[in-house]
Amino acid sequence: MATFLYRLGRGAFRRRRFVALVWVALLFVAGFGAASASAPTSGSFSIPGTEAQKAFDLLDQRFPGMAADGATARIVIKAPAGEKVDSAAVKPQVEKIVADLKDGPGKDQISSVASPYEAQAVSQDGSTAYVSVKYKVSGMELTDATREALKESGTAAKADGLNVQIGGDALMAAPETGSGEIIGIAIAAIVLVITFGSLIAAGLPLLTALIGVGIGISSITALANVLDLGSTTSTLAMMIGLAVGIDYALFIVSRYRAELAEGREREEAAGRAAGTAGSAVVFAGLTVVIALVGLAVVNIPMLTKMGFAAAGTVVIAVLVALTLVPAILGFAGGKVLPAGAKSKLFGKGKPAAEGAGPKPNGGTRWARFILRRPVMVLLAGVIGLGIIAIPASKLEMGLPDDGAQPVSTTQRQAYDLLSEGFGPGFNGPLMVVVDGDKALADKTADRIKGLEGVAAVMPPTQNEAKDAAVITVVPKDRPSSAATEDLVHEIREGSGNDVLVTGATAMNIDFSQKMNDALLPYLALVVGLAFLLLMLVFRSILVPLKAALGFLLSVVAALGAVVAVFQWGWLGSLFGVEQTGPIMSMMPIFMVGVVFGLAMDYEVFLVTRMREAYVHGERPGQAVVTGFQYSARVVVAAAVIMIAVFSGFIGASEQMVKMIGFGLAVAVFFDAFVVRMTIVPAVLALLGHKAWWLPKWLERILPNVDVEGESLRKHLGESSDGPGGADGHGKDRELVNV
Repeated sequence: MATFLYRLGRGAFRRRRFVALVWVALLFVAGFGAASASAPTSGSFSIPGTEAQKAFDLLDQRFPGMAADGATARIVIKAPAGEKVDSAAVKPQVEKIVADLKDGPGKDQISSVASPYEAQAVSQDGSTAYVSVKYKVSGMELTDATREALKESGTAAKADGLNVQIGGDALMAAPETGSGEIIGIAIAAIVLVITFGSLIAAGLPLLTALIGVGIGISSITALANVLDLGSTTSTLAMMIGLAVGIDYALFIVSRYRAELAEGREREEAAGRAAGTAGSAVVFAGLTVVIALVGLAVVNIPMLTKMGFAAAGTVVIAVLVALTLVPAILGFAGGKVLPAGAKSKLFGKGKPAAEGAGPKPNGGTRWARFILRRPVMVLLAGVIGLGIIAIPASKLEMGLPDDGAQPVSTTQRQAYDLLSEGFGPGFNGPLMVVVDGDKALADKTADRIKGLEGVAAVMPPTQNEAKDAAVITVVPKDRPSSAATEDLVHEIREGSGNDVLVTGATAMNIDFSQKMNDALLPYLALVVGLAFLLLMLVFRSILVPLKAALGFLLSVVAALGAVVAVFQWGWLGSLFGVEQTGPIMSMMPIFMVGVVFGLAMDYEVFLVTRMREAYVHGERPGQAVVTGFQYSARVVVAAAVIMIAVFSGFIGASEQMVKMIGFGLAVAVFFDAFVVRMTIVPAVLALLGHKAWWLPKWLERILPNVDVEGESLRKHLGESSDGPGGADGHGKDRELVNV
């Protein structure tokens, strides 16, 4: 592989104009396709194999139109203290809201508007009422005029002293890039400038990453409606694509600079960078792709599509790093090097002394510190992460609703008003679908009325054929409570196959259970495949095993931090958490997939350099130092960049996005700085030669992918010691100490 990538890198460098033109053309075509495509919808959501989905499908068959996925809204009106919503002063204001919606802007997208007086949507004390609005299209497809008309519907009533708030998914808009993400990119740029000491070298990874992400996101947007990807699919692709795109380019550029420092010609340096660092990029990318594609194990179409779309963006990032990066290096010339290094390389400064080794840097000093105290460092890292992981044992999962919104939002205030006026369970009613006649429906309704957690049971509503009925059940407790979940299970356990429970609350419960059931099979698949892949890369059994165990430690610690902040509220105000509650159901499996791929990136980047040094004759301890000498600074920069990119999402108003950003940022911090930079070298120091042991029979079976570039050296007619002598470093490597 190293030889093939070497030729690919040299070819891209030599034909840089053609390569750059191809990528620009791809960006233009993808952008044109995205601009020409209709706006993406929210995408269909289903949970195959669950009772809630079976009930939903039955509802769609027996009650055509009832299960339509159009947007809904509730305009909640609370009368001033001492008054009621049906009083002579308040009622005209409420009726005006209904009339304005029926006849105002966006009426063509409205399916129905129900007056609270006709729909019996008035609380028992008469203080609160709500107007139900149903739309023909999803929230993402509503026009700005329709959404604005909804927002302004209660303006006049508010002026007269009424409290008017709006809830429902009709207010949901497509996610937008906020200032947090921009700040994250700005921090990444600063880190790159500090790492490389050159604006050109710093700008190159950002430029190529943005081109790759632009192609990926534009392609997703262009195909969104055709493949039913949904508008949220691009969020994960952008998050992952941007992070790995910068990191992969960073690794190639840093190796290119190191090759220049050894006295290589620029084209030769580009080829060698692609052949050595490029091999690591390929396998790092494969681990990320495995983790993302593996989401298909969960068997939830939405997650599968998100995983495949993000994996496609990662593949683009790998191709960009292997072709576009060497091409742009050809345009950059010597500008990718700091000024002092350029003068030495181009004969304007004093050359390095013959035989001079690389200057010790922070990575060298840190590695030597760990080698002196491996047991102490290992225990400190493992115990520290273990303590942080303790809250994960109390993990409670659910899906966020309007009750998780910031208290300043109208959705949250509408949620609270409905809870006060109609009871906490009113925000999450259960829909019981009866596949039978009226007698069975009445019997089912009577049984449910006797259950302890029920606040109200509506009379059964039959379909035209009289062979099915729907019963609306209002729980006593809020939708995300354990008591409501127990009620759902109690209704199901006491019913036969003809009675099914669905609705948003039941769907959330089933979704959480499906996520929980899929976690272990997903872990086994992803970790197992990645273990085999890393065994190919490192020609070892213990190194991949250590990598997998270290990942599990970091991801459980990150989950512990998420539980402490978002479920328990510790330091919640620091991160803008206004409402604690269950952790989003997909968070654990989502973190496992994304963080595992990224964690293996650091493992491959850092340990391949150690493996390369070991194969070329260095002792195990010195190989660890060498790996840190040339890779630690790059890995640190890559981790800081990823943390900055993910942290940008913490500033989002949506609790789900905030939680994802925090969880990924914390997980990357733990994995990069505690596991890969601390625990990994400590374990390797303790294992010594055993770390690189592989049974003879297994070594004969496994194909040699040659990540350390041994076959490339033979192809170029060099000894395994390399051009710089027995240590393989070269006399001028101190010029670029990254």
